[in-house]
Amino acid sequence: MRAIFGIFPLLAVPVIIYNLMAFTFGGADGMTMAQQIGDPAHAIATIPMVSEGTVWAVTSGDLLILLSLGFFFVEILKSTSTGAATIANHAVSMVVFIICLIEFLLLKNFSTSVFFILTIMTLLDVLAGVVVTIISARRDFTVGDGVGH
Repeated sequence: MRAIFGIFPLLAVPVIIYNLMAFTFGGADGMTMAQQIGDPAHAIATIPMVSEGTVWAVTSGDLLILLSLGFFFVEILKSTSTGAATIANHAVSMVVFIICLIEFLLLKNFSTSVFFILTIMTLLDVLAGVVVTIISARRDFTVGDGVGH
């Protein structure tokens, strides 16, 4: 079970949630899912703010981005470990990014700011993982190389 957790990129969860929303949304009120996901008129919750008369409208897109940021943080922490599971995680994360990029460019309900931010998070996850792995490998190589001199 732990190996699956190590390989599975957590950012795939919000991508799957967005896909479920995009492919099952019926288009209520004559709006597409892409229009409705960030529309304050379709907020999930409204939170009164301290400033007089100001209300924060929390949309489903806002919640999805918040969830994604939490998963992104955990993914960054996971990228600092080494091992075969970490390399596999980087590979699967790259696949998730490629899927996101294709969906963003080609599918109607995916051309939203919410999905673009999610796609950028998947890209940063891939880049962070690769950079951390390279730096760790370079440090290990330098330590091993410097011992013999």
